[in-house]
Amino acid sequence: MPLVVRVVMMKLLIPISALLVLGSCVSKKKYTMATAHVDKLRGDSLAYEDQVRGLRAELYGMAGTARMTAEELEARKRELKAKDAELQEKARRMDELDRRLEAQTAAMNGLRKKVADALVNFKAEELSVSMRDGKVYVSLSEKLLFPSGSAAVEPKGKDALTQLATVMSSNTEIDMMVEGHTDNVPIKRGRFDDNWDLSTARATSIVRILLWAGMDPKRVTAAGRSEFAPIASNDTAEGKQRNRRTEIILIPRLDELYRTVDPTLTSPTPKAP
Repeated sequence: MPLVVRVVMMKLLIPISALLVLGSCVSKKKYTMATAHVDKLRGDSLAYEDQVRGLRAELYGMAGTARMTAEELEARKRELKAKDAELQEKARRMDELDRRLEAQTAAMNGLRKKVADALVNFKAEELSVSMRDGKVYVSLSEKLLFPSGSAAVEPKGKDALTQLATVMSSNTEIDMMVEGHTDNVPIKRGRFDDNWDLSTARATSIVRILLWAGMDPKRVTAAGRSEFAPIASNDTAEGKQRNRRTEIILIPRLDELYRTVDPTLTSPTPKAP
């Protein structure tokens, strides 16, 4: 098999999930378009490989016989040259995609470390910083941020958010999704109607503090998830406590990565799931 074909086939093994690591916060239409385009690249390259193999067999097996005229032979050679060029271009694009994916991963790992260093003075039970699916997650406990049943941020929580905003001010290509989460205990009627109302109000309160600390409002989105994205069982007090949290998700913009797949595609501003 020609070298360029082998290269393309190796690059086509890159998981689509690696390209679309942030699919949960990207609009469904753009996600579907990008996925379909990567699938098309894979299918086209497989088809081109078969065509090139067939053309080579035809050229080298029939060129010396009377079954192919000189004009037909030249036409086949031109077709083979064009197919080889197509394969080389696909190999180049897959190489570029691979390079950008590696650079994106390295950049997000660096950001995770900066955020963790900035928040090092907070206890593990108050907040954690992790990286999943190419995004950095800053998980802040209810205990750090809010009194029970309230959306008013505590002073220590404001301090953590201000330090996070300071780090993010120099990372302008990263957007932020603020997600409020609750346990499954129905809220007592009062200021908030239910857990949806409470989780959304808490996310909005945090966004306001981030904006006060200097964040560009175009880079921040607030979302309430209520009780429906738990990280622990709600059958125990400890599990309920873990579920009462706010997650601030740091999301890299995918415009350049999307254009590597298809120059006509751009990634949208993250929106609430």
